[in-house]
Amino acid sequence: MKLITFDGGRVGRLELEEGVVIELDVPSTREYFERDGKVAETGERLAYADVKLEAPIRPKKFFHTAGNFLDHHTELEAVDWSHPVHKGIVFFQNLDAIIGPDDDIVYPEGLTKELDYELEMAIVIGKGGKFFDADEAEEHIAGFTIFNDITARDIQRKEMESGVFSFSKGIDTFCPIGPWIVTKDEIGDMHNLSMQLRVNGEVRQQGNTNQTRIQWPHLVAYHSPQIFSAGDLITTGTISGVAAIQKNPFDFYLQPGDVVEAEIENIGVLRNRVVSWEDRYGEPAPQRVDW
Repeated sequence: MKLITFDGGRVGRLELEEGVVIELDVPSTREYFERDGKVAETGERLAYADVKLEAPIRPKKFFHTAGNFLDHHTELEAVDWSHPVHKGIVFFQNLDAIIGPDDDIVYPEGLTKELDYELEMAIVIGKGGKFFDADEAEEHIAGFTIFNDITARDIQRKEMESGVFSFSKGIDTFCPIGPWIVTKDEIGDMHNLSMQLRVNGEVRQQGNTNQTRIQWPHLVAYHSPQIFSAGDLITTGTISGVAAIQKNPFDFYLQPGDVVEAEIENIGVLRNRVVSWEDRYGEPAPQRVDW
């Protein structure tokens, strides 16, 4: 099933081939998972072409992990960070930075000159729990969506002097997710899905979930002591090809006008455009407050 949020927070099941949205009688996708999917239909049928998709879920917690894909981990070892990015790292994403499909990523030119992309898969937790093992984790995974981890690399580089990073990834509009949630029963093999990110049609990242150093149930179980709630998200880390590791990264960093397409097999395509601060707000970008 493809589960969507649309038109001001309505929830629906998308029948993509038929181009139909079937509205569900539940106030949010998070509550859908809290009710274990036991929700009725409202009887409303809408044309998919007539609805406006929003971020498919507003989780209670958004666990952000890194260093899980081997090729990207190797790339990071070549970057001049002050601290290594070890496996098992996790931090919480800023929920207010979430945007949905076709929403604009606003470039805060007063904060950063190094805007990067990172294609990731996000696991949707369907059943809450804590302190469970990898064999039990399967029953806690409900589905998947796409996450583009927009990152201000110049800010991250400064954060890494303390060995942590969060601000660089939690800025307003830096958290696109979508376009919908695909339930686990329709995803196929979660450990063999092709992944590709394009900027203006040019392939920048290419990989597969089979390149991970850890399988997803193990990842979910590893972080379960932090307590999962139904509808939480946990990201899987990115694949190789980010701008920051290129020989001339400024030829690859995102700029206003760029269109970013993040695609994962059997899930879909998450598309967002980068716009300047002035185009969005009609005034110059504010300068960073520093200390």
